[in-house]
Amino acid sequence: MSKDSFDQMLSASSCKQLKAGDVLVDSGDVPSKIYMLNKGVMRSYVRLENGKEVTKSLFLPIIILASFDALLNQSPSNSIYESLTDCDIFVLEYFEFKALCESNIEILGFYAKFLESLICEKDKKHIELLTMGGKARYLNLRKMIPNIDNLIPQYQIAKYLSITPVQLSRIRSKL
Repeated sequence: MSKDSFDQMLSASSCKQLKAGDVLVDSGDVPSKIYMLNKGVMRSYVRLENGKEVTKSLFLPIIILASFDALLNQSPSNSIYESLTDCDIFVLEYFEFKALCESNIEILGFYAKFLESLICEKDKKHIELLTMGGKARYLNLRKMIPNIDNLIPQYQIAKYLSITPVQLSRIRSKL
């Protein structure tokens, strides 16, 4: 994407700082914004009826995030988006972004590439959950985020890996 197109997107957005634990989108919210994480670590998760939290995704800079299903359908979000560390984000109204896509082919191409990468990432995580054990998923996560153990609490890592904190502790002790 050219600098002019990037600057056009940037000028349509605003900056926001989040503290660790801040909720950006809550379950039940009907979202109208997309976000680009510039600094920090965030997660999306769902809360089950029994109160258990299941982490869907971890987000690192530089990534675009939103409750896309709720955003596209203008329906309440099932997911919660929370900062795990202090974060800096850019905020852009979704319908303003869509207007930029309609008027600028480079921004539209950027959006298409982003959506393609999102589909691939979700498919990869689904395959990992179906085919890999907790230790292999943890090692993959450490490859993706080498300092993950120093960034977020161990129970958050365990939730992302779909294992218990006790299982994660056992895995870590054997490495």
